[in-house]
Amino acid sequence: MYKLLKTDKNCKARRGVVSTAHGDIQSPFFMPVGTNSSVKSLTFEDVNEIGAQIVLCNAYHLFLRPGLEVFEAAKGLHNFMSWQKPTLTDSGGYQVFSLAKLRKLQDDGVEFQSHIDGAYHFFTPEKVIDIEQSIGADMIMPLDVCAPYPCSRHEAEESVRLTTSWAKRARKYFLENRRSDRSQNLFAIIQGATYKDLRERSAQELLDIGFDAYAIGGVSVGEPVKDMFEALDWTMPFLPKDKQRYFMGIGLPDQIVKAVGEGIDMFDTCLPTRFGRHGTAFTAYGRIIVRNEEFKFDFTPIDPECDCLVCRRYSKSYIRHLLKLKEITGLKLVTYHNLYFYVNLMRKIRKAIEDDQYVAFANDFLEKYGSELRV
Repeated sequence: MYKLLKTDKNCKARRGVVSTAHGDIQSPFFMPVGTNSSVKSLTFEDVNEIGAQIVLCNAYHLFLRPGLEVFEAAKGLHNFMSWQKPTLTDSGGYQVFSLAKLRKLQDDGVEFQSHIDGAYHFFTPEKVIDIEQSIGADMIMPLDVCAPYPCSRHEAEESVRLTTSWAKRARKYFLENRRSDRSQNLFAIIQGATYKDLRERSAQELLDIGFDAYAIGGVSVGEPVKDMFEALDWTMPFLPKDKQRYFMGIGLPDQIVKAVGEGIDMFDTCLPTRFGRHGTAFTAYGRIIVRNEEFKFDFTPIDPECDCLVCRRYSKSYIRHLLKLKEITGLKLVTYHNLYFYVNLMRKIRKAIEDDQYVAFANDFLEKYGSELRV
């Protein structure tokens, strides 16, 4: 599934390729979030034009709507949403466990109420595998327990205990019930919150089970950036070089640049689309709020260093005008630019690694972006 092509001679940043049934993915890479099988405000023609290699969807949301019978009838997620490049489905574990008042945790699984209609459902590790096999993504995540921030040591220990137990069951069931019409790879999700020994324990236990790839979960849940990268530092020594590494839910451009320097291969966040819908754009010099008054007479592009369709054709003044009028086109234009910014950043990252120039590239980017992080 994963082939390491090279590691930058000056740091841990690495260049690889991930092979799936729906094509190869050049890594490091960013996954646009299409929770409900839609990247908000964009068509998949837009997403393809931008250059995205893969889209992330959410099994919890797709299980509830439109339902598994639709995916079976459509012969899988790719056909359903007319996207023939690779896909990944998150198990929905984070969504389930964020519904603290609507769920009941047990050793066997988790009972929860739908946020849509209040109906009760029970997810086990095995049922989640069944759900993700019906949906048919190329890469799938098992049911895990994401501890909140802050949390007590007891909460973190329970998170690790259940995550390991459920991972064993998920892996066993996955191997025994592979579908001949689905070629999928199953990740493990490392937990442990902000406790070093628990992060190390979780990583080792999951490594002992053996998975196709490894994700670092339980981050980007409200903890300080320093704690986020501490969790990464504690975990990375355990991860095998011949498997891809996923830093879940990360994040902002400077965090991605920093994490690549630590050896991470894949990222996702809803921020490009969420910020876009609120008129905030990412640029080489940090974020700007395009709807602000200061851009009323600014006829320059969102980012003068960007060559996306939006920056080639439209000014901040015009886009601000659309946003102020709540025109859907304005939201789409900022979202398109933001997603292109992320995808293009990953292209630049891959090129810098190929040239053994990642440290210089990263620190130049971080300084210009106004970040305190460094590689």
